Amino acid sequence: MRRLLPAAAVVAALALAVSACGGGVPAPAPPPADPSKITGEVTWWDTTRPESEGPTFQALIKEFQAAYPGIKVNYVNVPSDQAQNQFQTAAQAGAGAPDVIRSEVAWTSQFASLGYLQPLDGTRAVDKPEDFLAGPLSSTKYGGKTYAVPQVTDTLALIYNKRLLKEAGHEQPPATVAELKQVALDVKAKTGAEGLALNVDSYFLLPFIYGEGGDLLDVAGKKIVVNSPANVKAIETVSDLITSGAAPKPATTESYANAMTALKEGKAAMIYNGPWALSEIYQGKEFQDKKNLGIAPVPSGSVKAAAPTGGWNLAIYAGSKNIPAAYEFVRFMTTVDAQAKIAKEISLLPTRTSAYANPEVQGNADVAVFKPIMDTAVPRPWIPEGGQLFQPLLEGYQSLVGGKSGPADMLKKVDEQYRGIMKDWS
Repeated sequence: MRRLLPAAAVVAALALAVSACGGGVPAPAPPPADPSKITGEVTWWDTTRPESEGPTFQALIKEFQAAYPGIKVNYVNVPSDQAQNQFQTAAQAGAGAPDVIRSEVAWTSQFASLGYLQPLDGTRAVDKPEDFLAGPLSSTKYGGKTYAVPQVTDTLALIYNKRLLKEAGHEQPPATVAELKQVALDVKAKTGAEGLALNVDSYFLLPFIYGEGGDLLDVAGKKIVVNSPANVKAIETVSDLITSGAAPKPATTESYANAMTALKEGKAAMIYNGPWALSEIYQGKEFQDKKNLGIAPVPSGSVKAAAPTGGWNLAIYAGSKNIPAAYEFVRFMTTVDAQAKIAKEISLLPTRTSAYANPEVQGNADVAVFKPIMDTAVPRPWIPEGGQLFQPLLEGYQSLVGGKSGPADMLKKVDEQYRGIMKDWS
């Protein structure tokens, strides 16, 4: 599953005092005369899917170890929906944390605020910071310091089966939510497949919320705005897609996997998903011919078409005993060459401006389609509490789909939970 839904324990952890490992971090050591001679052992927690994405990252590790024969890398794949809490638990205990973690963009400021991450300004880990895209780079900052390096960036798009849409009489993907509903109904009526497979995950609600001009927080005004008329309208839209039959009623668990399977097997024509999903989708029988897969911006609501900014950073544990080796590992894994390999093989979007001029990146049609969509993505709040906003919204979405609450009641409860997290916000 792509998105990460932190447990309630995260709320309590933010109230704890910063652990000893985060205090008094010394200034970075001067760069070594020959970095390839550095020795050490780096444990890396990777959060990619091991079957479809993992092989590319493991191949990069082999390249790294060839360039740095004195550094051993211990590769550990941790499910993305478990890594946040596992890292926090280990870091707080001072035992068991990795030297390097692949941190979701919303986690970075939270981990930094707790003192769990090594500051990286002026270190070997950060190579040519001016080359990174402004959006991904902003997610690595906390309190004026840099605590991570952007590895990949992403957003959501409408991913669809061209054959099914054509059989339903549509040569082009829907551009608005109203069109989305009609196309989905046409697919169901004319092909027997489902029109739209929804994923009951709070991250996947954001295009509907942004589309109506809504948001979760007003960061500048320190206001909680999740329970707004715009958001009620957005959730009513999602509810209508289900009740109208444009989207079948999704399960409240495993809905991501269900939606992906339905698309890959031709049982559903459309889903919302991101570039990380493409390598798996192309394994499906419907997309052995890659030309059958369509990618388009998410359909617009009454205000705009917009999807959230996502992505992953590489961060170093402040308590690591192998800081110099970790610097080199992070530097290597975020180079233009590394990002080009990742983009070429599994279509993940680079975070470096110069990477998009690389022939291997330019040769990937999926990256070419996603890049302009990424340029319009909505920044999320890079605040310590940002990673906690998904769980209440997820629970609300599950309650809505389960018929236990309507849109207005759902958002009222989410608002109440947010006020327990953002205690000094209005």
